[in-house]
Amino acid sequence: MNQEIGTPVVPRTGRERLRAFLDQRWVTNLVLGVILANALVLGAEMMVGGQALVVLRTIDHVMLGFFVLELLLRLVAYGWRFFRDPWNVFDLLVVGVAVLPVTESLSALRALRVLRVLRVISAVPALRRVVDGLLRAVPGMGAVGALLVLVMYVSAVIATGLFGKTTPEYFGSLWTSLFTLFQAMTGEAWPDIARAVMETHPAAWIFFVLYILVVSFAVLNLFIAVIVNGMEEISEEERKDDEQKDERLDALAEQNREILAELRALRAKLDEKDGAAA
Repeated sequence: MNQEIGTPVVPRTGRERLRAFLDQRWVTNLVLGVILANALVLGAEMMVGGQALVVLRTIDHVMLGFFVLELLLRLVAYGWRFFRDPWNVFDLLVVGVAVLPVTESLSALRALRVLRVLRVISAVPALRRVVDGLLRAVPGMGAVGALLVLVMYVSAVIATGLFGKTTPEYFGSLWTSLFTLFQAMTGEAWPDIARAVMETHPAAWIFFVLYILVVSFAVLNLFIAVIVNGMEEISEEERKDDEQKDERLDALAEQNREILAELRALRAKLDEKDGAAA
């Protein structure tokens, strides 16, 4: 039997019906709500005791069962395709950590239950885009990180040679100098360190000013630039995908118009033949 144009396609198999159910907006919002509620429960467990703690842990176990059921339904609905989505694998690992039995040797894993809160990343598209942007920026961040390590190493060697004998508490060895320069890079108390060195080396401010300008204002800002570039790439890809979808929809609409025009022409011919036969 011919299906009318515009009639929605009803899923035929059980898996298709299950996928359609899981992809509904209210189901996604329900999962997100349980994730946020579970985050509150896990935090409340750290602040109460006695009977209240027992009740909260019971609620936590019920929520864990909900997450396990949801993942099992998704496994059934998508089959092996479930593992093609990295976010599904992430959800599986996060929930799997909470399912592990808490024995004497694995008692530290109980604290990792809070990782379930990270499932909110996979449930919120905006957060997924941010994380995807960070992952996209990892290669560039690695190059910037290598540059930062190189600059810090060269600076540490110079500082140890110049100031090591007079201020050994800050630059007595290479490792001490590296830690001091890392502290200065973060902006934490570097003027105090510089003034302590300048008591013996009045021109030491030149070294510190140049180091702060290069590391804090140049190299560290490159990290932000790389991340922003990764976010822009994802936004550009999404824009192109939207344009391609619009083009496909326009092409489909044009095909539908052509088919309707041909059907009208065919019907007109049939009407003419019926009129001539009468």
